[in-house]
Amino acid sequence: MTANLILLIVGVIILVVAGDFLVRGAAAFARKWGVPALIVGLTIVAFGTSAPELVVSVQAVIDGASALAFSNVVGSNIANILLALGLPALILAIPTDTPGVTRNTVFAVFATLVLIALVFIHNPLERWQGAILFSGIVGYLFWMFSLARAGSRDPALREMAEIDEMDGLPRSQLISLIFVVGGIIGLAIGGNLIVDNATEMAQRMGVAQSVIGLTLVAIGTSLPEIATVIVAAYRGHNEVAIGNVVGSNIFNIFAVMGAAALTGPIDIPASLMSIDVWVMLGTILLLLGIIIAGKPIGRRLGFAMVLGYGGYCLIIGQRLNDAAMYAA
Repeated sequence: MTANLILLIVGVIILVVAGDFLVRGAAAFARKWGVPALIVGLTIVAFGTSAPELVVSVQAVIDGASALAFSNVVGSNIANILLALGLPALILAIPTDTPGVTRNTVFAVFATLVLIALVFIHNPLERWQGAILFSGIVGYLFWMFSLARAGSRDPALREMAEIDEMDGLPRSQLISLIFVVGGIIGLAIGGNLIVDNATEMAQRMGVAQSVIGLTLVAIGTSLPEIATVIVAAYRGHNEVAIGNVVGSNIFNIFAVMGAAALTGPIDIPASLMSIDVWVMLGTILLLLGIIIAGKPIGRRLGFAMVLGYGGYCLIIGQRLNDAAMYAA
């Protein structure tokens, strides 16, 4: 069990580092070929930051652990709201009145409702449902591109448009190629390590794969968003925090879940449908309510959000106890 946990953590680290290498190498190639920075930001960077969730979910479906794929997305979206916003708020208050925040959060609520509706319409999720979900991210990207071209003051869009200023982009095409190839290989290795060891841990503990996916795997694949927002808050760029988190949730639902369902059927356990999808919806509605109220996310609210995530983990822990008692 200890070895599985260590290998899972190693897989997460490899996944995060490989995703960063892939983004930087691909962005450098795109800049070399004269691709507009905004297009690079809306495609390479946007998909690259969701690479951990994407790789793990698709790999899980390929390996026949589809419950892990769905729970990874649900757990990541919950962690994004409660941890990726709650923890930085302990450092510096996060404003909720920045341009585009309300619009994007409403769209994230819409994406969440679409996923829940598709789950209840037909379980397991089939390829036609995956196609619907993936078309959502295509439409969202076109919408964001049109807003940016129209001069939107959305700070997240502005950050994407300034991708040429990203630090650490390789200068030569050879190094860029090494970054891209190394990133792809690293993503494959990291994804395999996470899925294989998460599945084995679930078997050893006698619990559903979804329990591991909602906790260890979800937090691990959300680390890039959590780290990005904490660093942004520390540097005083907290206005992009909500935009990054909400954008990640939209990508997780439409791009990650869509790609996973296109790979193969995703059988969703009843426990996820009765509890966790509603927690996911509740967290994004909570954020929308905070934004509508126009209040910044300060230390008290941030602490309450982190505490709420702790309470959610206790609920999952109770499932572990129930499973252990049932097995006994």
